[in-house]
Amino acid sequence: MSAKSKSTRGHGEAGRRGDEVRSDLWVDVELRETGGLELEVVSRVEAYFGQAIREQVLKTLHRLGVSHARVRVEDKGALPFVIDARVETAALHAGAAGGDARPERTAPQAPPSPKGRLRRSRLYLPGNEPKYFPNAGLYGPDGIILDLEDSVHPRAKDAARLLVRNALRVVDFKSAERMVRINQLPPGLEDLAAVVPETPEMILIPKVETPDQVREVASAIDSILGDGSDDRPMWLMPILETALGVENSFEIARASDRVAALTIGLEDYAADLGVSRSREGTESMYARKRLVNAAKAAGVQAIDSVYGQVNDLDGLRSWGERSRQLGYEGMGCLHPRQISVIHDAFNPPPAQIERALRIVEAFEKAEAEGLGVVSLGSKMIDPPVVKQALRVVEQARLLGLTPGRREAGGNDG
Repeated sequence: MSAKSKSTRGHGEAGRRGDEVRSDLWVDVELRETGGLELEVVSRVEAYFGQAIREQVLKTLHRLGVSHARVRVEDKGALPFVIDARVETAALHAGAAGGDARPERTAPQAPPSPKGRLRRSRLYLPGNEPKYFPNAGLYGPDGIILDLEDSVHPRAKDAARLLVRNALRVVDFKSAERMVRINQLPPGLEDLAAVVPETPEMILIPKVETPDQVREVASAIDSILGDGSDDRPMWLMPILETALGVENSFEIARASDRVAALTIGLEDYAADLGVSRSREGTESMYARKRLVNAAKAAGVQAIDSVYGQVNDLDGLRSWGERSRQLGYEGMGCLHPRQISVIHDAFNPPPAQIERALRIVEAFEKAEAEGLGVVSLGSKMIDPPVVKQALRVVEQARLLGLTPGRREAGGNDG
């Protein structure tokens, strides 16, 4: 055994390498007993940022308490928060004791997110693909989902966790509600420990089948936040992906005051039924109707699944319009090109807004005159119709679709 190998304490790596990689890097850390820090950096932006990258790597290692190591970095244009996350992951894999290597918080803090805010679209971003993070908010989704579950390879879960944590501190997602989809419990509890202190507005819980799962997540959030959790609510969106979850949908929706919405994962649901998912959604119609009914009965939003054919915008539009007719208030999306189509599908049509405005005007006039009956022309308007008209007018107001109203800014809803 050589003197060099005798002095080696541990070895770890993190990140991605290869010609196709962009906005990321690969880090290899070999901890040693002595010898200080030996750093080698190969970067496609060496001429512009090579020295800054070296300083960033060394700063992160010092914050982790690493004083002796051989470190190799292959950079493909990674931003500083990505460098921090990859170096930290590689050092922890090598056996470093750890420390607080989080970057300084620079992302602007959005206003608290109301429980019933607009959630027409939520854009999924794979949690281990930092190239998608910086520009996601520019596409105008109502929410972005930093995904730690299905889109992340099992061997990259810990790396994605640190990357998402750092992104919540640094990336400006504009007016989009910041959501994180954690892994199934119990691994999801580790995700919560990393991301909850960074105060995302919503946590998505996958494959929920019982209300106890929701209560466990809510309890973990309460424990992590301590006494400072009331001024910035952190909502939950359970994802129902099995027949059992669908059957328990009402109890799941009522499991915690943190639940703001229910959604469904149709790919897993179809697999649980043993059927193939169709373009028309016939096989899932019962589940989708039941989820809407449960959500409305519990006073939370019903949010539909994603439409997986990202190039089929006509199919997406039809799906969204049918979904809205069922009572859903939004759906997921896998690609930015789907966002505007989804918004069009879930926005109230002009004719519906115009009729709702007339009904609300008649309602307000009847109230001002002390009348117990609302009429529009010669037709009596029932209270449920008035209630629905008030909802439509409020949604149109938030969207800037009523006369004299401005465009909604995402977090106003």
